[in-house]
Amino acid sequence: MELAEHTKSKMAQVLEHLKNELKSIRTGRANPGMLDQITVDVYGSQMRLKEIASISIPEPRQLLITPFDRSHSASIGKAIEKANLGFMPIVDGNAVRINIPAMSEEIRKEMIKVCNKRREEAKISIRNFRREANDLAKKQKNEGLIAEDMMKKLEKTVQDLTDKFCAEADSITEKKEKEVATI
Repeated sequence: MELAEHTKSKMAQVLEHLKNELKSIRTGRANPGMLDQITVDVYGSQMRLKEIASISIPEPRQLLITPFDRSHSASIGKAIEKANLGFMPIVDGNAVRINIPAMSEEIRKEMIKVCNKRREEAKISIRNFRREANDLAKKQKNEGLIAEDMMKKLEKTVQDLTDKFCAEADSITEKKEKEVATI
């Protein structure tokens, strides 16, 4: 049964990755997760934005980025521009403001397509782990390490896990799609 536990942990990692991917997808509201992928060139190396600044939401459609070292405001602004996220940072002295523009219907549809693409990628990964687990169970049976009925039981357990994690991926993505579609 350790094979099933190993497979379950791998599938759980896929869902965590999906959640992180969906965080960066834009909705109509300001969300600090939109900036998670941004790296800034400071002290001669690339650092993640959230490691060098605090990100707050003073208004529903505005992000305020306050660097821990005030001299990094300009480089943060440049990094956000370079990330090409569809909004312009405003560097005002010791902070960087980002006004999130309202999303058009076309952009909303595009974001929903991105959500669906991420869901499919997650489901493919989950199914790949199912295949690996089933192949390993068959190999163990062929080597005489486990009996036929144990192999069948493992395959059923892995299939149940696959169904559960795929349904959860659907649920997580549908929730994000509703968030994107809400005006």
